Amino acid sequence: MRKVPRYLAYLVVANNLGRLATLAMATLLLSSCASMSKEQCLTANWLDQGFRDGRTGQPLSRLEDHRAACAKVPVIPDDNLYIEGREQGILLYCTPENALQEGVQGRPYRDACPAELEHAFLLAYNKGKQVYKAEQQVEQLNSQSRQLEQSLVREDDKNQRRYLRRQLRELDWELQRARDEYRYLERQLRD
Repeated sequence: MRKVPRYLAYLVVANNLGRLATLAMATLLLSSCASMSKEQCLTANWLDQGFRDGRTGQPLSRLEDHRAACAKVPVIPDDNLYIEGREQGILLYCTPENALQEGVQGRPYRDACPAELEHAFLLAYNKGKQVYKAEQQVEQLNSQSRQLEQSLVREDDKNQRRYLRRQLRELDWELQRARDEYRYLERQLRD
């Protein structure tokens, strides 16, 4: 049986991950085309809708998405009620505590906070985002380690096995550093 070079195996994995990411993005874009269903447009409480959108960090431009979705019914959003509700909801979203959680969970920030709250929000959000990125790095290195271990198990060639073991040792060192960084950043959040 002919051996597949390691770099080709990584290319296949990367290609498959790229396809999955593209599919996920297409699904997200299609689902976000209509911000509200026909039924939601017909029964909308625009104060509540604004509050919900503000609470989840939607930018004010989300009102235009609703306007486009509801134009098919035809329903016209009440701008004043929506904005009043969003202004209340955004105050709950733009707290440092929420910002930290948004960052740790890897959620995007959509430039939704008012200028007077944005600085404190972004400080906390960026700390949380560092933890998220460190966690993603650990997961990626764990995945690479598992792949190398599987390759080692399947490999018959003595020289290739030696090479894979060396690669695995180097990866283990890198993984240990990434785990240390992740733990350090997590501790920083608690202090």
